[in-house]
Amino acid sequence: MRVVDTNKLCELQSKPDHIRNICILAHVDHGKTTLADSLVASNGIISARMAGKLRYMDSRKDEQERGITMKSSAISLYCNSANSEYLVNLIDSPGHVDFSSEVSTAIRLCDGAIVIVDVVEGVCAQTKVALKQAWIENIQPVLVLNKMDRLITEVQLSPLDAYIHLTQILEQVNAVLGELFSMEVLSKTSAENDLEDNKEKGKGNEELHSEIGVKEVSEWASGLDDVDDEDLYFSPEKGNVVFASAVDGWGFRVTDFAKVLSAKMGISEIVLNKTLWGDFYLNSKTKRIMRGAQEKAKKPLFVQMVLENLWSVYENIVVRKDKEKLQKIVDSLKIKLTTRDMRHTDAKVQLQAVCSQWLPLASAVLDMCCEKLPSPLKMNEEKVEKLMCSSAKRFDSLPPETQKLKDHFIACSSNDEDPVIVFISKMFPVEQSLLPENRPQPLTQEEMALRREQARLRHAERMSQQNDAAAGSTADMSFPIPDTSVSQKCDAQVTPSVECTKAPDEDVFVAFARVFSGKIRVGQELFVLGPKYNPTAVTINKEQKGEVIVDPTLTLKDLKHGQHITKIKVSNLYLLMGRELQCLQEVPAGNVLGIGGLEEHVLKSCTLSSTVACPSFTELQLMATPILRVAVMPKHAADMPALVKGLRLLNQADSCVQVLVQETGEHVIVTAGEVHLQRCLDDLTERYAKVQIKASEPIVPFRETIVTPPTLDMVNEVIQDSVSSKKEKEGMITVWTANQKCCITINAVPLPEDVVRILENNTDLIKTYDQYIMSQRKHGDMVSSMKAMTLSDLSVTEAIVESGTSLENSDATSLEAEMEQLSSLTDRTLKAIEKLQEDLKKAFDDSKHPMWQNVVEKIWSFGPRRFGPNILINNIDGLPCSFWNPNLATECIELKDLLSMESSFVNGFQLATLAGPLCDEPMMGVAFIVSKWELSLSSPDSESTGSIAWGPLSGQIMSSVKEGCKKAFQAQPQRLMAAMYSCNIQVTAEALGEHAAGMSGGGGGGRLGG
Repeated sequence: MRVVDTNKLCELQSKPDHIRNICILAHVDHGKTTLADSLVASNGIISARMAGKLRYMDSRKDEQERGITMKSSAISLYCNSANSEYLVNLIDSPGHVDFSSEVSTAIRLCDGAIVIVDVVEGVCAQTKVALKQAWIENIQPVLVLNKMDRLITEVQLSPLDAYIHLTQILEQVNAVLGELFSMEVLSKTSAENDLEDNKEKGKGNEELHSEIGVKEVSEWASGLDDVDDEDLYFSPEKGNVVFASAVDGWGFRVTDFAKVLSAKMGISEIVLNKTLWGDFYLNSKTKRIMRGAQEKAKKPLFVQMVLENLWSVYENIVVRKDKEKLQKIVDSLKIKLTTRDMRHTDAKVQLQAVCSQWLPLASAVLDMCCEKLPSPLKMNEEKVEKLMCSSAKRFDSLPPETQKLKDHFIACSSNDEDPVIVFISKMFPVEQSLLPENRPQPLTQEEMALRREQARLRHAERMSQQNDAAAGSTADMSFPIPDTSVSQKCDAQVTPSVECTKAPDEDVFVAFARVFSGKIRVGQELFVLGPKYNPTAVTINKEQKGEVIVDPTLTLKDLKHGQHITKIKVSNLYLLMGRELQCLQEVPAGNVLGIGGLEEHVLKSCTLSSTVACPSFTELQLMATPILRVAVMPKHAADMPALVKGLRLLNQADSCVQVLVQETGEHVIVTAGEVHLQRCLDDLTERYAKVQIKASEPIVPFRETIVTPPTLDMVNEVIQDSVSSKKEKEGMITVWTANQKCCITINAVPLPEDVVRILENNTDLIKTYDQYIMSQRKHGDMVSSMKAMTLSDLSVTEAIVESGTSLENSDATSLEAEMEQLSSLTDRTLKAIEKLQEDLKKAFDDSKHPMWQNVVEKIWSFGPRRFGPNILINNIDGLPCSFWNPNLATECIELKDLLSMESSFVNGFQLATLAGPLCDEPMMGVAFIVSKWELSLSSPDSESTGSIAWGPLSGQIMSSVKEGCKKAFQAQPQRLMAAMYSCNIQVTAEALGEHAAGMSGGGGGGRLGG
């Protein structure tokens, strides 16, 4: 196919109903990049013969060497389907688990997805993850069953066995979708039931519990029955499944064969579309299609009409290499092969030449995308609300100006009066010399004529000098080169820009983005909204002080705490064409694009908008958490500034990597796995820092814990008690502050395993509630207004960390914004907190130890960092300190001296659990029970006297609690815990023995699965 002009693509950008934003999702090595090559070849960008070999979308050197995709990249393609022109913005994404964050950045920008499954390997781990990511982002998928050739040449199945195998693969994929569908329906039903439960307040507990139980069962059952899932699953007769072999260049849908067979057999195309796949067969006598092929032991129509023909082509061309049969196949299919192809000695080349004309892969896939995947105009309300508002908040809690933007999302309009809304999913590096504005431009005919004239004059000058030298003449003959405006223009166009001349190999960052509303133009001024930007606070500020003014000179590094907005002037817009970029002047809504000049304003992702009422898009769903830590340092100490700069650039370029600075001063990078780590180290050395670096061995995280003292020694003899008192036996530790004014008694006990597991699974929930408590304490007005509130009275307990984002950093505005959030969040977190309390109570009761009776109400704090798997328990008589109900403490006036030091006490516990006594690693599964806390202030000036000699009393209490916790920890049998990483490994039966030996040799363990 001829190369499509860029102007044609730009013309189609203004037709959102003819735009398809799609990404390719699959497990690693299932054929994503090979399929992408075939689609790229359909536009003439690369040769069709190089599809699958060139790996055009993999532009990195290590991608080509390893043969895997490591980054998501986009290209705009032209497609003519059903006599209509379409613009397909195709994003190729990685399949390796280490780079699943790149998949998240791709999915957020798309409306549809091509899910590829290897028909031999079936549904793998990353296939499930990809389907889940698409489901979370409300992406419509279509299916490509790839590597059909392996069933013929490698597995050597018969056509009938292959058909059965394909139906099983299809069932596996649909089972994953069905599971996701059921989970969502049940979750929504549960949320609706919880909302109704809150309205039921006038009935007795037993009666209410009985009614709710019956109602939940009935509603959950009806929830799945009432929701329509007809269009949910993949089915060949619906046209959303392509059978393909990307490496051989062919693919087809059932509809493609139905068109051909309809004319040949004289059967309606509509009938064939419905019966070509399924339990149907052709009655040879009546020439009618009948149901019940399996029951009557007949060949299904798909086997007889489709698979047997494919098997025959492979058998004659690849296996037998029959030249005569090849010619007959070419004649019967009415295709043309060149003499070169007919004489080629490689049978695979001949097969590709035949199949790519008979069943062109690009046409089948692109037609399916244009027909079955939605355009930007078909974005539903549910997806818009997910983008604008997190699940913890109600959409109607947003300011009215913000809610009005929902209509602009759905309309996807590009009128001048529409607000501009752009989401940036990641920043990717590009060499400065490769930017369109820095590339040498082609010469015009006038410039080429001038160059020829200059070359002729220079040649004449050289010849003249040679003649003069031969004649013994010393005259200096020269022909001046005319200095014309055309010459200057010519030189300017072939000379790179000043920036490129200074550092042609320097990287600049381009934003990977999509326009959701309005039209973005070069020179336009837009607001850059950070991930924590809160339009509620800005709206309040705007109402109080009028128009919001943002300093355009501010960059990311200039922002203060609580500020999440800057202002930019759009400098460059790019059309993404795989390895190349093309300059654009404007981009309408519904398109994927690149934006230059945002390095100083965007770290990883953000939102661009022409209005401050626009919310920041919700965070990307990352399926892989960084776990592999290494410390990096330069080989030469003088290169440390370059390394620090390189780490900053790496953090900006990689959406998954974490760059940390330890308390010891070490620079640590945290990656998703070994392959991801190696890529980051290579990028640091070759692209960002450009210095030689040293990386430590992977830092293995440990946890410190205690266990129950043993009752038997190593020879199974009963251990005799050697302690003299009950306190020593229980590990009671008493510590005093340095000024001897405060006495604390504490002991440490191991937590039940079920309790530790519950705490680990609910860290985000505990963190959210703790932030709510801290917000109450931060603003005294809020605390006083809620004094009488208990946990059951609260209607919201979520995400106060995002509050206070006033442009002027005003405390009053921040407080009003927080109050606005508190009055508008959903009850979901409240329900989750109550369920957490119930789960903890049940887990403690199951341990059947009298020590844990009613202990949940006595929980004072969690640690470390206030949400870890350790508990501080308040067992002090008369001290009403509780994590669940912090307002009880404010009501107890007679204990005001102790309560004023409560935060110091809790902070001492946090410090102790953050770094244990064994090797300064965090503690895990330890409960510290405080049984006594006495504070003696004999005279009003005693505290000030102690402060002069020993420091502030609050600091003394913090230090004493920290040391007391560590001593109580050491009074028990101590253990060091190592991390275990769980993963699924798929191997063939032949390699199972070697795999088991390798696992046991590496210190791991495993179990066989079906």
